[in-house]
Amino acid sequence: RTDQETALVKHIENLTEEAQTIRKRIEYFNIELTSVVKRLEDSQNQLARLRGENSAKASENVICLIDDDDDVDGKPSSSMKLPHLPLLAISSVAPNISQQIKKEEHGTNEVSSARFLLSNAETSVPSDGNKGNQKGDKAYKVSPQQESLKIQPQGTKMNKGQSGGSGHTELTNMICKSSSPAAMHCHTACLLSSNHRRKLRSLALCPTNEHLFVTSALDGLVNLWEVQGQGSSAKILSFTDCSSDKKRWPEDVAWHPRGDRLFSVYSADDGDSQVSCLSLNKKKAQNLQMGRTRFLKEKPHTKGIINNIAFLPWDETSFVTGGSDHAAVLWSEKDSESSWRTETLHKNHHSSAVMGVAGTRHKNIVVSAGMDKRIVLFDVSAGRVERLHQVDNKCMSVLPNPRDFNLYMVHTGTQERQIRLYDLRSSKGEIHAFGFKQESSESQSALISQSWSPDGLRLSSGSVDPVIHIFDIRYNASVPSQSIRAHQKRVFKAAWHHALPILVSISSDLNIGLHRLS
Repeated sequence: RTDQETALVKHIENLTEEAQTIRKRIEYFNIELTSVVKRLEDSQNQLARLRGENSAKASENVICLIDDDDDVDGKPSSSMKLPHLPLLAISSVAPNISQQIKKEEHGTNEVSSARFLLSNAETSVPSDGNKGNQKGDKAYKVSPQQESLKIQPQGTKMNKGQSGGSGHTELTNMICKSSSPAAMHCHTACLLSSNHRRKLRSLALCPTNEHLFVTSALDGLVNLWEVQGQGSSAKILSFTDCSSDKKRWPEDVAWHPRGDRLFSVYSADDGDSQVSCLSLNKKKAQNLQMGRTRFLKEKPHTKGIINNIAFLPWDETSFVTGGSDHAAVLWSEKDSESSWRTETLHKNHHSSAVMGVAGTRHKNIVVSAGMDKRIVLFDVSAGRVERLHQVDNKCMSVLPNPRDFNLYMVHTGTQERQIRLYDLRSSKGEIHAFGFKQESSESQSALISQSWSPDGLRLSSGSVDPVIHIFDIRYNASVPSQSIRAHQKRVFKAAWHHALPILVSISSDLNIGLHRLS
């Protein structure tokens, strides 16, 4: 009886903590929904003005998603008008939420607590083991898109924008406006062996499942990990040898936006395979493993290492790569997953290796950063360079802000000014720079990476020292707001988790760190 009581108490504590986490997510998505609806209304009014009609007339033809009496502070109203939606199959924990939306007399569709429904709309596919075994569950059809997501373990499936937020928030006017950084506490919850035999190279968190992340290393292995609890530990689920035909390791990895595949890049030398695709498969009821490595037949890069890969935010079927052949290449998936169309966006605008590439969220622009000290903004739709920045040192990576779609970061090789902030709308160059001192070496490593916090207000950076540096863009100083000694050797990357209050780090000490934030 005592053992049963102890187990029940522990189970209740876990459920309570999980409920608190879900409640915080609901509050987050309430605010997100309000922001999106406000932008929708603005767009409707702009469309009406462009057509020479008044906004009232235009609103009759465009579906209205919010009532006039909705609060603007993110609190849900008692009702909300929505377009007709299909039956949403929410897991049996809350069966009353999954119900058919009924049409009312005036042709509108009304649902109570609709914001909660929308925030859970993409958690609708239960695992195979739970299908139809709960009383009160209704039979439902799974769409092809949902079918592709069934490979994921139980957990919250996040929408495409959750890792970075779905709505634009102006943050540039907050840069350097505070005389002190916002307080944040960080402590290392767990250090565990990476199970790699050689130095780690990449860390990537799954964009659609908060429990999964992968690591890659010079041993050619890609390890799939699952976060335990609320970030107290992690366990390895599987590992796959992703070495190329010429026995090269993955230089960089990136998840597909749907979270069902992992792409790796290699080298263009000796006719080697340049990109591989690794599928995530379900092995048993609740177990996952990485499938076999499949190499794409396309080889658009002409020589040298392919340094970076990034999927484009405006098209989940396309990604861009940057290589040592000075080129930025666009890859677009055809009807079949085994067939891709490639296009060299530019090859003459950099005079040295392209180290970092990224797409912007509200314009079809690819930003590339090179060892030639150049930052190139290329308009994919127009097929031309929109802007070019020349800086004082080599550029080693580029990273758009997840909240402010005009703001992006570039990692450079200048001591104590490694991090530069840029505004897409400005041609005047950097709007702020900050950095850190290095004890181990004065040289800058291109293997050191950065990561934005989900709210876009902080940056984390690895270091040649065993330290994680945290920067607050609101802090009017050029030094870190705090530095965390987290490993025994250099830290390659410390990534902010999308949903949990943790940082995940990798180091040349062959360990993975989980660091709790509060």
